[in-house]
This record gives sequence, structure tokens and C-alpha cells, in this order.
Amino acid sequence: MFESLSDINWGLIAPLIGLDVLLKIIGLIAWLRQRNEGEVSWLWLPVILFVSLLGPIIYFIFGRRETY
Repeated sequence: MFESLSDINWGLIAPLIGLDVLLKIIGLIAWLRQRNEGEVSWLWLPVILFVSLLGPIIYFIFGRRETY
């Protein structure tokens, strides 16, 4: 496949890695805020952390409860 890491096109991959890290951080902060309110499910934590780029997005769509 790739002979070394220098063969990888980092210009395309680096923004995706940065977006993934940013979404995970934002997702964890939102999860922790709900945890402090006592309305959180522990099952969302592995989804946020281990389901690549889509985990935090799935959490924001289905897992967060907005309080108005």
C-alpha cells in the first residue's frame, strides 16, 4: 500500500483528523454538561469516542436533549 508515511497526502487527511478531534472535544463537553444535570446515558460515551467522525454527529442529532 504505502511505503512510508511520506507517501500519504496529508493535505487531504489532516483537515479530517482535525475535524474529528474538534467534534470529539465538543461532544465530550456537551456529554459532560448533561451528565452534571443527571440526564445522561453512559452508552453515549463510547459512541462519541470510538465511532470515528460520525459518533459525535450522531450524538448531537439523537442523544442530546435540549432544555428550553
